[in-house]
Amino acid sequence: MIEANRISKSFEGKLILDDISAKFHKGKTNLIIGSSGTGKSVFLKNLVGLVQPDEGEVLYDGRNFTHSDKTTKADIRREIGMLFQGGALFDSKNVEQNIMFPLDVLTDMPLDEKQDRVNYCLERVGLVDSNKKMPSEISGGMKKRVGIARAIVNNSKYLFCDEPNSGLDPQTSIVIDNLIYDITEELDITTIVVTHDMNSVMEIGENIVFLYKGKKLWEGNNENIFDCDCKELEDFIFANKLMRAVKKNRG
Repeated sequence: MIEANRISKSFEGKLILDDISAKFHKGKTNLIIGSSGTGKSVFLKNLVGLVQPDEGEVLYDGRNFTHSDKTTKADIRREIGMLFQGGALFDSKNVEQNIMFPLDVLTDMPLDEKQDRVNYCLERVGLVDSNKKMPSEISGGMKKRVGIARAIVNNSKYLFCDEPNSGLDPQTSIVIDNLIYDITEELDITTIVVTHDMNSVMEIGENIVFLYKGKKLWEGNNENIFDCDCKELEDFIFANKLMRAVKKNRG
């Protein structure tokens, strides 16, 4: 479990996150949702330690990540896997080398064990025999799969996904959502997904935190989200439905 306790953050005098508390559960797909500019990415950066909160703390299974020493922070960071919005693959490295990169940096694992681990992760994301392909030779959806494989190659306990469906078509987005869901359940890890996609919310939203103008206004799941008593969330849901309808008509 990851816990955020009363997180606040300002930049140049502007309050971006305002006293946010939330719990993200192990073995569940935990979503942070909200429209653009509402603080989702800044909240994510506070959770993973890329940004230090002005107030509050983040706990990883009871370990205080925010106020811990360098050794404890390094230990926790080694347990974190990240799937970045654009995939963030190294263009000069092939698929195998991209996935192996965390093992090269963070472990002393022998090469044959690294190879076995890479092959397992490739199989898990449905990319068997793609080892030697370059990022320029694969589709956007495949790049996201490689990104997921890289994020879990180090036996991560915590998986963070920043807009995993960005730039993908609806069908591929569903595939990526289901892959994230299945891996979370299978490996029993704590997964946090930042998204503004209502399709993802309805597909995998087991625990959902809704942010609006830097505040947490609602928390629930995909089974009770339409019964919420929150006008801002209702507007967010409606805007997503309207956008999908416009795109469908244009298509």
